[in-house]
Parts: sequence; C-alpha cells; structure tokens
Amino acid sequence: MAESFGSDAERYDRARPRYPDAMVDRIVVGSPGPGVLDVGCGTAIAARQFQAAGCRVLGVEPDARMADLARQLGVEVDVATFEAWDPAGREFDAVVAGQAWHWIDPVAGAAKAAQVLRPGGRLAAFWNVFQLPPDVAQALAAVYLQVMPDSPFSLQAMTKQAVDGYQVLLTKAADGIREVGGFGDPEQWRFDWKWSYTRDAWLDQMPTLGAFTRLPPDKLAEVLEGVGAAIDAMGGSFTMHYATVAVTAVRTGAA
Repeated sequence: MAESFGSDAERYDRARPRYPDAMVDRIVVGSPGPGVLDVGCGTAIAARQFQAAGCRVLGVEPDARMADLARQLGVEVDVATFEAWDPAGREFDAVVAGQAWHWIDPVAGAAKAAQVLRPGGRLAAFWNVFQLPPDVAQALAAVYLQVMPDSPFSLQAMTKQAVDGYQVLLTKAADGIREVGGFGDPEQWRFDWKWSYTRDAWLDQMPTLGAFTRLPPDKLAEVLEGVGAAIDAMGGSFTMHYATVAVTAVRTGAA
C-alpha cells in the first residue's frame, strides 16, 4: 500500500489536507536552524509548509512519481526509503515525517534521524486523523457495506474516536526513539481543527486514502456514487473534525 499513493500523485497533492500552522511553527521555533529533512515527503505537502515558514527542505521519498511532482512544486527530493537513504554527510536541524513514519521501521528510522540531526535538532513524526460526524459516518458505512460487504469498514469503526486508534503508532514511534537513545524523552502533541468539505472535495480525497488506492475502478466508482448521494442528502457538505497528533523528541547526544 505504501507504494500505491503515487498512482494519482496530482489528486493526492490536491485533495489531501495540510497540517496546522501552529504545529509547523512550534517545530521551526524549537529547532536550532532552518534545515529540515522531510521523510516520506510524498508530493511535499508538509515540505512546502516548512518552506513557507522560512526553512530549507530536503525530501526523501521512495515513490519516484510522488518525488517528481514534489520537484515540480519546488522541493529537492532524494528517491529512496529512509532506512536505505545515504545522507552523505548532510546534517539537519529538524527531521519531520507527515503521514509516513508508520511505513518506517521505528528503531532504524530513529537511528537514522539521530545520525543526521544536529545537537538540539528535533525529530517530529505526525499524522492527520479525521473524525467523521456521526450522521455522515452512518451514511458512509451503509454505502461501504452495500458495495464492499467484506470491507474492514464498519459503523463502529467510523464512529469511534479515531485518535484512539493512532495511539499504537504513537507508542511504537516513541519506543523506537527511546531504544535508540541520543534523544530526550519523547513528547506527544495534539492540535485540533476543523475543515468543511463539499461533496466534490470529499469525493476527490477519498481515492487517495489507503483503503481505496487499490480498489478496482468499478467498485471505487460505486462507492463514490453512493457516498456522493449520501452527502447530497445531507445538504451537499459537512464539517470534518481533525486532530493532528505528533511524537517528537530533541537530539541530545551520541546514539
């Protein structure tokens, strides 16, 4: 699945949500300088936000299709997995990863981050977690179950507190940092925000979600048609609640 997102890189870049400016600013202010390494940078959504905050950003991305678009959008990118990437002596003031650290071995990733971070540099892995409103979740669950009866989606899964499901990822990332050493105690950050979606905007984002990137075109079309009708019945738009959650730690010494 990690290599499936580049199948429609332009849609991914257009439709995926950005990250809270408050989080970007907190990372930038808490770093010793402007050099940022964006791990699993994709189409450089986060990288461009850090550039806008005054940083110099290098991306590392295993999917050449995503990397090509990131370069077109003004970000330098090395094509490689983070574990295999050769830093060639380069050092950074922050290592960040948006929606990507769960694809990386948490110990090997933390060790590579420790290798390239300057003293006082910050590692920050973060994820956008969306929480569907209950009425939207109920309508969408009905569509999924009709079109894909064997789907892992369910009403219970859609209405539960999605952030709770990310605690496993956050814990695994923090444990990897502790095992490697050379960092201060990992912290967890959370930023809550909202975003209003029109019918078309949500249908544009859906095919970029991991559960749908490998769905047969006919099934995807059925899902989108059903979801579109459900949103139309609710007035054509809805407000999504997001939580951006992060695990972060500061480089203190030799790993």
